[in-house]
Amino acid sequence: MMGVLLDQSRFFAALEAARQPQHGGGHPFSRAWAAGELTRAQLGEWAIQHFYYIDPIPQQFAALYARLPDLDARQHLLENLLGEEMPQAPGKRHPDLLRKFARACGVSDERILGAEAEGTVLPTTRAMRAWIWELSSIRPLAEACAGIMVALEGQLPTLYPRYVEAMRRMGYTEDDLEFFHVHIEGDTEHAHIGLELTDRYATTAELQRQAVSTVRASAAMRYSMLDGIHARLQVRNAA
Repeated sequence: MMGVLLDQSRFFAALEAARQPQHGGGHPFSRAWAAGELTRAQLGEWAIQHFYYIDPIPQQFAALYARLPDLDARQHLLENLLGEEMPQAPGKRHPDLLRKFARACGVSDERILGAEAEGTVLPTTRAMRAWIWELSSIRPLAEACAGIMVALEGQLPTLYPRYVEAMRRMGYTEDDLEFFHVHIEGDTEHAHIGLELTDRYATTAELQRQAVSTVRASAAMRYSMLDGIHARLQVRNAA
């Protein structure tokens, strides 16, 4: 890719390929989840970590929104941000929906909200949250769009349906699973918009190369976060 500006179709293909080697769906934790091998208590542990990761995402999106020079790009991201915050539907914010799922796993609001103070947030989870702050606030726009929308949101429409089917078999209700449903419905479009915005802002071969590298890095960060959760659960099972 060095020195050669890819056309849009080849660039899109390179971006999407970059998330595959460490796609979250291939992680042992995800495979166990999709196979129905995890308990409600184990899923609750995942929810605690995932909540810490996603809780500031609306603010992170707002930071990225403020940096976008184009009106249509800002409008796309604003729609995404409002979908996270849900001002028209109190209690439907994405972090609130995740807490509802956590309660269905037996995790109290006090425990999920107090995880940082209690010292139960894993270093790999902290790193994931910090990485999104770096992308949204500091990295070039092509990297920000690629690393957040293509690499991460782009995984969920293929990842979460497998989780949902397994959890239905475990007896979770559709209301319990609302957090997953809203991401399955919304993130396909978000990933496509992410591709288009990445292409818009990656105006040189070097920016294209960096964007592809950032997709790879974001996928690796999420994979590492799953490593941390998986390791904690394995230690607890061994104990």
